[in-house]
Amino acid sequence: MKVVDFHCDVLSKLLTDETLDFAKGGNGRLDVTYERLSRAGSLLQTFAIYIPERMENNMRSLLRSVDLMVTKVLSIQGMTLIRSASDLKESLKKGNIGALLSLEGADGLGGDMTNLRILYYLGVRALGITWNHSNWAADGVLEPRQGGLTKKGRLLVKACNDLGILLDVSHLTDRGFWEVADLSAKPFLASHSNARTVCEHPRNLTDDQIRAMIAMDGRIGVTFVPWFLTRRESATIDDVLRHIEHICAMGGERQLMLGSDFDGIDRHVQQLTHPGEITNLTESLLKRYPEELVRAIMADNALTFLKNHLPE
Repeated sequence: MKVVDFHCDVLSKLLTDETLDFAKGGNGRLDVTYERLSRAGSLLQTFAIYIPERMENNMRSLLRSVDLMVTKVLSIQGMTLIRSASDLKESLKKGNIGALLSLEGADGLGGDMTNLRILYYLGVRALGITWNHSNWAADGVLEPRQGGLTKKGRLLVKACNDLGILLDVSHLTDRGFWEVADLSAKPFLASHSNARTVCEHPRNLTDDQIRAMIAMDGRIGVTFVPWFLTRRESATIDDVLRHIEHICAMGGERQLMLGSDFDGIDRHVQQLTHPGEITNLTESLLKRYPEELVRAIMADNALTFLKNHLPE
């Protein structure tokens, strides 16, 4: 069973420790490595550019992250940067592992659309407008005022639409979500969010938001963050299945994909601690759902979205 995962934080770890080796096992400190992606049957992995809060978040840090992507990840034979639908089709044809670059939080752009275009030229194809707090473009889910988009944030939505950068609403406030829904001319994704009805957490989507994403044919990346899955101390694969079941029951089986958040978490779902263990999730899904639906959730839904919405 092939796999597409729409969120990991390998680049953030490399940014703070360049001795980590993505190619040769990550010195035991990376969840996602080339070997594990290969073992998982990965077709595509999205790599988030996320600047840790203790570091200066500016264009220099963003460019350094892109450089790490090139030197540490794309330097491996068998990894292919995905910038277009054609790139994706060629990567799949060759049997390579596609690598998609996403910006998690627009803070480092400094409100300058020239910086956005530079990142586009360098291969960034998805953008989460904010992280958990506020920036020049929008409020994040943990910002006390719970505002939406700023004036420049609204310009950012349009600029992403015009360039062909996919918009990612994970981390946005509810107000911000609905403003993007009103403004965006294209469907968007929530790369790593679950269902709030199943687990009450502000990073999860409400049923109304899920319905909106189904209506626009967006994508929802079910995430393996334990505290987004359950209020219990320990999360299991059954907790992941409950979120999938809820979204499927709402008619969202064609909108579901995976957004693990590997390397962005310090606690893991039992038996789901790195890409090599995703087979445990696959086997559990196959006990409940037809193989065609499982293939859709594991990879096909994400690939269809990319083929339809990446620039040519």
